[in-house]
Amino acid sequence: MKIAVDAMGGDHAPGVNVDGALAAAREFGVSTILVGATGKIAPLIEGQDTGSATIEIVEAPEVIGMHEAAVAAVRKKRFSSIRVAAGLVREGRADGLVSAGHTGAAMVSAKMVIGMIEGVDRPALAAIIPTVSGFCLLLDVGANPESKNNNFREFAVMGHLYAQLLFGMSAPRIGLMSIGEEDTKGTDLTKEAFKVLKETGLNFIGNVEGNDVFNGRCDVIVTDGFTGNVLLKASESLAEMIQKSLREEITKSMKASIGFLLSKSAFRSFKTRIDYSEYGGAPLLGVKKCCIVGHGRSSAKAIKNAIRLAAEFSKKRLAERIQESIAELHSREQTMLVR
Repeated sequence: MKIAVDAMGGDHAPGVNVDGALAAAREFGVSTILVGATGKIAPLIEGQDTGSATIEIVEAPEVIGMHEAAVAAVRKKRFSSIRVAAGLVREGRADGLVSAGHTGAAMVSAKMVIGMIEGVDRPALAAIIPTVSGFCLLLDVGANPESKNNNFREFAVMGHLYAQLLFGMSAPRIGLMSIGEEDTKGTDLTKEAFKVLKETGLNFIGNVEGNDVFNGRCDVIVTDGFTGNVLLKASESLAEMIQKSLREEITKSMKASIGFLLSKSAFRSFKTRIDYSEYGGAPLLGVKKCCIVGHGRSSAKAIKNAIRLAAEFSKKRLAERIQESIAELHSREQTMLVR
């Protein structure tokens, strides 16, 4: 099992990417291929303990900047770190890809170089959201600002399988993001998507609203990339605001400080649940192999967990299982049309 890491991607590259790969090697035994400027990467891994795993370096002299248009940059910069890393996955030299760089470039590289699963029109980014009873999977969170009915259906199938892997449940509850629980509520698109999702054979519980994101009502929420991205960014901002407010309140008085010391383990558990670095990144579901997209501000801990996630994704053949399920869905639909 080897994971290709876009070593030059992210706000703090290549340092955090190298540190994350070293930690993944020591803690999880996952081997990596660091793709980027050898002169900058090699000194950071020289003499470091990697346990039973290995860390290779593949030269990629170009980097796609955050300001560049994704499609044009990926086509022009054939030796960029993200494109070379995607090529390693396509060639079978790596089993998955991790990048905290330009999100658009990562998605374009995955689609163009690694390739899409047959039968999937568009990929989807899936993010883990903490809830009062556990966690919820939200997709799409940015790959597709606009979606069609068949996209919602594909998102539901892919989310169903990924939730099975993450949460260990046989029939995850799937909801459709709307502005009312009734099937008559929402836009024309969500009304039509409601009808389509009812026919998937999945555990579709109907429409859900914004307040259902965190209350544990469902395990998978399907929406378009525009709405999903707004929800995700708002959730992250809220989590940061809560942490900052708690720190400020704790330091205001001796009584509050003592209360914090007595409840330190509870605060630590809370921080872990809302910390994005615990989850590593969001998988791009719908491509032939695993692609994990992380925050541009990812820490070494986030990169480490993204590598772990990519390894688990690949070991459990999630991309292959998605392909099988999509093919089965299309076959069932064709049978119904014939009848």
